[in-house]
Amino acid sequence: MSEKSGLSQALPAPAGPAPVDMLSWSCPAPLRDQPRVVMGHGGGGAMSAELVEHVFAPAFGGEVLAQLGDAAAVTLGGARLAFSTDSYVVRPLFFPGGSIGDLAVNGTVNDLAMSGARAAYLSCAVILEEGVEMAVVARVAAAIGAAARAAGVEVATGDTKVVESGHGDGIYLNTAGIGLIPPGVDLRPQRVVPGDVVIVSGPVGAHGVAVLSMREGLEFGVEVESDTAPLGGLVEAMLAVTPDLHVLRDPTRGGLAASLNEIAAASRTGVVLEERSVPVPPPVANACAVLGLDPMYVANEGRLVAFVPRGHADAVLAAMRAHPLGADAALIGEAVAEHPGMVVARTGLGGTRVVDLPLGEQLPRIC
Repeated sequence: MSEKSGLSQALPAPAGPAPVDMLSWSCPAPLRDQPRVVMGHGGGGAMSAELVEHVFAPAFGGEVLAQLGDAAAVTLGGARLAFSTDSYVVRPLFFPGGSIGDLAVNGTVNDLAMSGARAAYLSCAVILEEGVEMAVVARVAAAIGAAARAAGVEVATGDTKVVESGHGDGIYLNTAGIGLIPPGVDLRPQRVVPGDVVIVSGPVGAHGVAVLSMREGLEFGVEVESDTAPLGGLVEAMLAVTPDLHVLRDPTRGGLAASLNEIAAASRTGVVLEERSVPVPPPVANACAVLGLDPMYVANEGRLVAFVPRGHADAVLAAMRAHPLGADAALIGEAVAEHPGMVVARTGLGGTRVVDLPLGEQLPRIC
């Protein structure tokens, strides 16, 4: 035995990370069966929910975090504020209808709007990969500025970091935002009751298909553009009809199906959809048919779904259709007392199917 090998035997092994006792976690599969993070944990579906519920929420604690909404509603100095943060890792950085810069602004503005708040200020953190072209950085920065001006919000603070080449993907963004919640507005899934009408603000699935087509070089006969847009003005038009909306969600990762399942679970009501009433643009429907995707699970970035008391539904729907971002709004279903926590769709053939929470995500790196 050489001196070197003898010395190595005498020294203790280097300390590594402490082993994780996953059997002590009180969580169902598949999280317990995943000793490492997989892409599905970031998809906005069941795996994401388990990661938050069983890892992050217990570690962070707090009643505000327990809301688990698009934005947290907090009270500060007598004012009700909405506070939200989100990160953007979309690939590619530019796609038909938008870019990572548009998403970073509109995504956070829309999360605040889902609490009824008009966004006032944003922060923007930029993580750059060494070697990315400065022209690309400038183009993204210009998109952020333009989107902020269009949404009527100010980027008030920010941060920049650079990581070594090969340790990023060009540009990642994080935005956080704050806004005031108007008096009398209380938007949360626990307010949903049987009889509420479900309204979607427009056709679904365009964003996911737009990004996928650019990423994979796919052509579907006509270019599909992302629906990315700031929804604050549309929400204001809806609240002008009545502040008594029950809940709003923007169906991003996991699509319409994920948002409806989250609302059904939190409200302990069932949801029944009329599948034919869910608006899907023909190019999106064709693309999903070719790729084996369900449009209700494909991400959106400029759409919302609302649960509205039946007595206000017609007036709210009319106000939405009078706004440019709600011109194609449609009534697609209702909340029911049956099958609490479950979403089902009545098909065009007269049957029903369960619209379950997706496990991971059909299209990773979509926002």
